[in-house]
Amino acid sequence: MEVLTGFGSDRSYCILRHLTGAVHSELQLGETCRDVVFLQDHSFYAVAQQKYAFIYDRDGVEIHKLKAHISPLRLEFLPYHWLLASVGSAGYLKYQDTSTGQLVAEHRTALGACSVLTQNPHNAVLYLGHQNGCVTLWTPNLPHPAVKVLAHLGPVSSVSVDPSEGGRYMATSGKDGSVKVWDCRNWKGAVREWNLRSGGEGDAEVEWSQKGILAVGSGGSVNMYTSPSIKTPHTSSSQPPLYLTHPLPSTSHRPITSLRFAPFQDVLTIGHAQGTSSILVPGAGDGGMDTSEGLDIYEGVKGRREREVRGLLDKIQPDMIALDSEFVGSLAPPSKLTTNSSGSSRATEIPFSRLPRAERLRVSGKADLTEEVYSDAESLEGDENGNGGPKRKEDREEREKRKMRGKGKSMKRYLRKQRKNVIDPAAVAIRAKLEKQKAERKAEIRKVKYGNKPEEKSAALDRFKR
Repeated sequence: MEVLTGFGSDRSYCILRHLTGAVHSELQLGETCRDVVFLQDHSFYAVAQQKYAFIYDRDGVEIHKLKAHISPLRLEFLPYHWLLASVGSAGYLKYQDTSTGQLVAEHRTALGACSVLTQNPHNAVLYLGHQNGCVTLWTPNLPHPAVKVLAHLGPVSSVSVDPSEGGRYMATSGKDGSVKVWDCRNWKGAVREWNLRSGGEGDAEVEWSQKGILAVGSGGSVNMYTSPSIKTPHTSSSQPPLYLTHPLPSTSHRPITSLRFAPFQDVLTIGHAQGTSSILVPGAGDGGMDTSEGLDIYEGVKGRREREVRGLLDKIQPDMIALDSEFVGSLAPPSKLTTNSSGSSRATEIPFSRLPRAERLRVSGKADLTEEVYSDAESLEGDENGNGGPKRKEDREEREKRKMRGKGKSMKRYLRKQRKNVIDPAAVAIRAKLEKQKAERKAEIRKVKYGNKPEEKSAALDRFKR
């Protein structure tokens, strides 16, 4: 395992092997380095420099210059989504897909510069700590924070999420000199709260281990606490019982700048003014390594390439990031904009936007029921059954008169809508009836004009007769 350590004072950073302390590579940037984070593996890492964010390989060669990330203060990489997230002095949270290079989302926090950023490893939600004491939770698919809670009365100095219980607990520390543990399931207040042992106000760093040990670094010492003492609701602000404490050798090592637990090992790395120090914390690391996640201590070049390809194939889309990760695979709730179509033979749910206009008016209660059209077959059926046939026929004729628009009756419009290549017994009967009525009208007109005189067949040359 390797530890990436960034130094902002001398404008350089280096990669160290935390077991041996040997320097793997070192690079002089010539400008302030604010944060560094590894990407999909130890072959590439991103550096938050003074003006932009840069991506380097393990030998220190610059690969990319991310101009979209302006003045970044903190970086975070989401391994299952291949997203590089950054927040800067302008207060913008940005997500960039490292596999395609596209900027996925850009959110304006509207809370000023932000220097505290961490992620929940179980649902990939980002936690931001702001200068006004608020902690906000962000996802790429929401332009506003999913959760916003007032955590401290002063600026938030550090935020960490407990990975041992599915990201249910969050620890925060503020410049008001307090440390709080929150339950992320209800947000009804801090579960446990206490003041720093160093006394007074100042910056404090908090970090959870894989087994739920909370490390709090402030002043000249690092204190460790274990559950259930820090996760049990407590009304007073008394100090919880200590599990382990480690004082720094001298005052020259102050202040403590960062805390990181080594994964799968009982090692805590402390970053301070004189460099880094490593201490043993029994029971901090998870001894069971999940090899299905691609964790192989004997991995070679070929295995690393295969793991990278599998990671790209299994990449999760940013839209699937949510507070409740259990929604994946569950049934969607019935939509409120669906209704049963009454015109079909079977009751099928059709979205409201796809219904015909007449059906939408009927569902919304705006339809004029007096304009409902009945066919002649329905009228004849009513006569045979004796259910008020003549009255129904008169009503139908009355409605047809009201629906006249100057281009023909409603029956002709009904026939025009019927497809000619479909043989419909009702349509054929209606067409035959109309042809018969047309022939009768022509016979009446001829009778009025010529009387009972038989019709003479005319020839083409009869027009020249004198």
